[in-house]
Amino acid sequence: MKLFEFQAKNILEAYGVCIPRGKVISQGDDVAKIFQEIGCNRCVIKAQILAGGRGKSGGVQFANSPEEAKIYVAGMLGSRLVTHQTGQRGTEIKYVLIEEALSIKRELYLAITIDRCLQSPVLIVSAEGGMEIEEVAKKTPGKIIKEPIDVFFGIHPFQVRRIASQLSISGTLATKLHALIVNLFDAFMEKDCSLLEINPLAVTVHDELCALDAKMDIDDNALYRHPEFNQFIPCQDISPAEALAREYRLSYIGLEGNIGCLVNGAGLAMATMDIIKLYGGEPANFLDVGGDASPEQVTQAFKIILSDPKVKAVLINIFGGIMKCDVIASGIIQAIHEIGIHIPLVIRLEGTNVEIAKKILEASGLKITSASDMKEAANLVVSKVR
Repeated sequence: MKLFEFQAKNILEAYGVCIPRGKVISQGDDVAKIFQEIGCNRCVIKAQILAGGRGKSGGVQFANSPEEAKIYVAGMLGSRLVTHQTGQRGTEIKYVLIEEALSIKRELYLAITIDRCLQSPVLIVSAEGGMEIEEVAKKTPGKIIKEPIDVFFGIHPFQVRRIASQLSISGTLATKLHALIVNLFDAFMEKDCSLLEINPLAVTVHDELCALDAKMDIDDNALYRHPEFNQFIPCQDISPAEALAREYRLSYIGLEGNIGCLVNGAGLAMATMDIIKLYGGEPANFLDVGGDASPEQVTQAFKIILSDPKVKAVLINIFGGIMKCDVIASGIIQAIHEIGIHIPLVIRLEGTNVEIAKKILEASGLKITSASDMKEAANLVVSKVR
């Protein structure tokens, strides 16, 4: 789950991180009144989308008066912002953040993420904060500082001293940097983040460290521990199919192909997509129902696949271990009876209760093509699409 900037900042503020004064708005809010409430002569108007590159694409504007702020907000809300991360269609702007524009001396970069090679969180810092951090990492990687963080003990003081020295920070500001990193790591761990990024981290003229922007990605597998994030689900810029998949705890990613895939197990799902490609087809999705799915989950998974108008055929590839093949068969029949199917359906079942499942499918009277192995299944579904 990706959080909007204003949502991430609200969380960081609760952890003692300094953020600019501001307020998020949507349609119908009084922009001029909010400008005056913030109490400054200059504000920054920031489009709230779940993608980077806003500054380069007109999604961040500075307003010197309430009237100017109203013009920028009116131009943003309801429009679509196109950045290098959104694709040509862009993303609709439903929220705008109005914040005070701070006077700053320096811009830094600070983030915590997971280093899969080290199998631990890693702190990433750079003196080159701002919009061009990707270029800095690409052209001058030596300017990117990385420090692994112990999950039990957190950041060590000697690591912070080393970072402060490399950033040319000393005295009181170095102490504030230490406190900031400790607070960020607490938020990272307690909220089950996979990414927590502040870019830029501003050093103000008053020697305060302030988060001018914030990105926070939450591990979807940990959302059951965080009912407080349920309020953010309606704000997520996701398709109805993705929302349904999340509701029923299904792993679903929509793709550009025309062969729908319903599989149990991430590895088998990847192999299924690979073999479809091998035989000249294009998978329409990644969909893993998991190893212990119920008939209801299978039914919903089937509905998700058939809701995609690009899908011209469906391949169901199930290996019954914990998941029983007869459960899959019952779920498929239930889904077809509920919503119908007018495209070819190829099924390959193997494993626990496979013979029972085959009898269930045969007795259903549905037009289903059975395959004995993955090669045959892929060949059949690709040929039916053609």
